[in-house]
Amino acid sequence: MSKDKSAERLERSPIHLLHRAGQCAGDIFQSEMASGDLTPRQYAVLVTVAHNEGLSQTNLVDRTGIDRSTLADIIRRMLKKGLIQRRRTKEDARAYAVRLSEEGWKTLKSAEPMAKRIDDKIMAALPNSNRERFLQDLNVIVAALGTNQPAAPATGSKSKN
Repeated sequence: MSKDKSAERLERSPIHLLHRAGQCAGDIFQSEMASGDLTPRQYAVLVTVAHNEGLSQTNLVDRTGIDRSTLADIIRRMLKKGLIQRRRTKEDARAYAVRLSEEGWKTLKSAEPMAKRIDDKIMAALPNSNRERFLQDLNVIVAALGTNQPAAPATGSKSKN
């Protein structure tokens, strides 16, 4: 296959384009949050826990779409940073309920304006008339395909999450 054909193929590949868009969004997030040590997934966990205090880690998986093993690693890192607290649930002694610590609330409050700026910067790439439809389409994709996630394969690489 020629270079032109492979480039054209990638320009029409939803998986490639979603991945690249995610990389770009992640890069913007990291550059805007440079002063902090917060990742996009950690921010998603902070927001979700803030609005659902006492949520179990299993429920966090469902609400955020982050796979179980990655979420467990994120929770460990956030516990170490003092951003969250967890305790065993009354309903299931094997499960943990998660809540934000005082430091977690402070971090979320300081990160929210930056996250809004990041979202605005990403959305600015689209004409105003397409922005709402873009978000609706992304939500349709997530709703349709989000429940079809296979178990995450074990990998030897560690990411910052």
